[in-house]
Amino acid sequence: QVQLVESGGGLVQPGGSLRLSCEASGSIFRLNIMGWYRQAPGKERELVATITSAGSTNYADSVKGRFAISRDNAKNTVYLQIDSLKPEDTGVYYCNLRTAIGGVSSWGQGTQVTVSS
Repeated sequence: QVQLVESGGGLVQPGGSLRLSCEASGSIFRLNIMGWYRQAPGKERELVATITSAGSTNYADSVKGRFAISRDNAKNTVYLQIDSLKPEDTGVYYCNLRTAIGGVSSWGQGTQVTVSS
């Protein structure tokens, strides 16, 4: 089993920045894809960004240029740098790890990001 623990959420004013972290532990398959998803109130969970164990990234169009995903494989940790935050970025941000073979997916408990003045 894989455990994922997110941190770094909070309340921030529009235009501000946050850095989310997610540390994975347990039985981690070396080849995997880690990512961030978010869920706004009353909406479905959506992809924000993913990064493979080799470092290839993918972003939702709505966050390109403002969000940056990175990872430290030695620490089994993925990061999400969020800049130029907008009120519509508000939501619960979930960390995900999916094995590259078999597609087994694990989720964190989520961290709240609120963008408000």
